[in-house]
Amino acid sequence: MKRKTDNFSKFYNKKNNAAIKEAFRQEKKAAKKERKEGIERHFEEKRKARELQLQPKPQPQRSAKPAPGAKPTMPQAPASTEQLPLNKYIAHSGVCSRRDAADLIKQGKVTVNGKPITEPGTKVVPSDIVKVNGKKITISRNFVYILLNKPKDYITTTDDPQGRRTVLDLIRHATAERVFPVGRLDRNTSGVLLLTNDGDLAQKLAHPSHEIKKIYHVVLDKPLTRADFDKIIGGGITLEDGPAHVDVMAYADARDKTQIGLEIHSGRNRIVRRIFEHLGYDVRGLDRVMYAGLTKKNVQRGKWRLLSEKEIRILKYLNSSFKGSLAPPRAAVVTTPPPKSIPQKGEKKTKPAKGRKPYSPKSPRPEKD
Repeated sequence: MKRKTDNFSKFYNKKNNAAIKEAFRQEKKAAKKERKEGIERHFEEKRKARELQLQPKPQPQRSAKPAPGAKPTMPQAPASTEQLPLNKYIAHSGVCSRRDAADLIKQGKVTVNGKPITEPGTKVVPSDIVKVNGKKITISRNFVYILLNKPKDYITTTDDPQGRRTVLDLIRHATAERVFPVGRLDRNTSGVLLLTNDGDLAQKLAHPSHEIKKIYHVVLDKPLTRADFDKIIGGGITLEDGPAHVDVMAYADARDKTQIGLEIHSGRNRIVRRIFEHLGYDVRGLDRVMYAGLTKKNVQRGKWRLLSEKEIRILKYLNSSFKGSLAPPRAAVVTTPPPKSIPQKGEKKTKPAKGRKPYSPKSPRPEKD
């Protein structure tokens, strides 16, 4: 059972029967249980950390008095021995995600203590001097999570060599930390975009194994035909980089077949545009209305907001068991009504039972070619 959202409720064919209600109750119960376990783990970790801080520190032993005439030596702070892979170190510094950091390392743009490194798994410690493109970086401990409603004509990158406007220009006054976008949106694509300096969370959300759900509102140059509709939802689209699968798809407007709503978990480059361009359609507008359970509700175009503690907990703890959303994955769902049965000649029309309204689906039916 797919979880309904405010942004995608019109894409679902509403049904009221005991089986669906029971599945929804079980799904909600499992989500609450997982949320409770995640919160308990979080506070258990905080409790253990507090206990370690309250433990009495061992008293340092008194050293022997120096010989007369000898110069006193200053005590040295112990060096940090926490080793991290180089790409993870760069991600924690807020430069980019771990995957992009690995590309920078392989391109020879990273040096450690003055020596160029080309292996992303090289171990480094916080005391090492790490530079990216000649600039020294340090690990950030203050994590920031920003939700941006991206407008068109902005590049989803931290720096553009051509001097075009980037998404960082929109959040310039949001934080003093160095943040980077999680995933990418095309220049002409608008909608939900997450920016953070938490490299571990960015890696989790960007990795294909977690199947993070995304919902898009697509506007085409011409109405989508029934044959193309069935081909997309049936998995019959094969692009140059492999098959393209759509989880849920429906018309966003019953009177306008050019507006399509779809849910997809693939993170391949320009996957939504390429699906429709493969069938001969031109995408006039593309807006991402949901990403990993985050929506742009109450966030105007070009504006941003910080994530709440509850949203951060859900992203960190619940994604490990429920991939991309609180509901377990299932097969693709088509929200088109079944064809109406036409009575044959001489056959009487059957009337619905007394006290029960006849079924009248609201979802529009795709037109034939």
